[in-house]
Amino acid sequence: MTGAGGPVLDDDGRELDRIRLLGVRARGHHGVLEHERRDGQEFSADVVLHLDTRAAGRADDLALTVSYADVGEDVVAVLAGEPVDLVETLAERIADAALARPGVRAVDVTVHKPQAPLTVPFDDVQVSVRRRAATAGRVAGAAGDAETAEAAVAEIAEAAAPGDADDSAPLRRRPARPVPLVLALGANLGDAVGTLREAVTELAHAAGVSLTTVSPLARTAPVLAPGQASQPDYLNAVVLGTTTLAPAEVLALAHRVEDDHDRRRTERWGARTLDVDVVAYGDLVSDDPELTLPHPRAHERAFVLAPWARAEPTAVLPGPHGGPVADLAARARDRATLTWAGEDWLRTDPRTAAEPAVEGER
Repeated sequence: MTGAGGPVLDDDGRELDRIRLLGVRARGHHGVLEHERRDGQEFSADVVLHLDTRAAGRADDLALTVSYADVGEDVVAVLAGEPVDLVETLAERIADAALARPGVRAVDVTVHKPQAPLTVPFDDVQVSVRRRAATAGRVAGAAGDAETAEAAVAEIAEAAAPGDADDSAPLRRRPARPVPLVLALGANLGDAVGTLREAVTELAHAAGVSLTTVSPLARTAPVLAPGQASQPDYLNAVVLGTTTLAPAEVLALAHRVEDDHDRRRTERWGARTLDVDVVAYGDLVSDDPELTLPHPRAHERAFVLAPWARAEPTAVLPGPHGGPVADLAARARDRATLTWAGEDWLRTDPRTAAEPAVEGER
């Protein structure tokens, strides 16, 4: 690929690894001319994903990296999909699909249109773009980029810890190695699906966080206090990953993502544009009122447990109320209100595609 720019660095200033997928082809009907829309022509794309593959390489586990087969399907879906006027639009859509994959920090996309309607001899027409996570500190090539990444982590740390905080407290101690992390996401106001997708993307590219798995999307009735007005149903998902942030920093990150989507904390259990809860941080058990771990009601909430069990069937919730997550989900009192709203909801809009029933689940 040409014109892709310099290397991409991780939060420690190291060059990220690359997965290259070159020459993915499909017939599409893109262009501004009538015959292009009518007859179609072959398009192809080169995609370079920038990510950290070390954990996947050590564990030999596909779940810890990005499936290039899935990315290839994303590319073909764009190239063979809805007709657009510009090759630039194809490049943008492919980049958006790649960045929605957990763990991808940046992507280089080149779209080829070798049969473009030119009146002069030529070999190819190409549009190359680099797109990156919105979070600062992801793309290198300039000396200050590694410092920007550190600044992003420092911003979270500053928000997490009051000035007189004890740095030795468990909630403010960063781990020596990445710690498993479970976050629960929910929304029932506005474009809930779009908000949840954006939240996953923000978390996937946040400094100090590496997402590995996103659960199917569940629909549940809201939990209401006595006398509380009715609300729309919630859409819920659970994301799994690892983090090098302290627990209090993870909480601050969750609040920051909520705030980015206009979360208002005016009523307990009130309707909300976005809810991001820290469910579990490794095996840490904490009764600190700032952040109770595991989440104090996770063991009884099907909208947390059922998506978690789908994402990680062997998961175990730590703590005195813990146990196998699948077993806890089956016993949860609100289990009867849960239905599955979307399996591959990060790419397919569950509002336009019915999900197949899952045996033994409503």
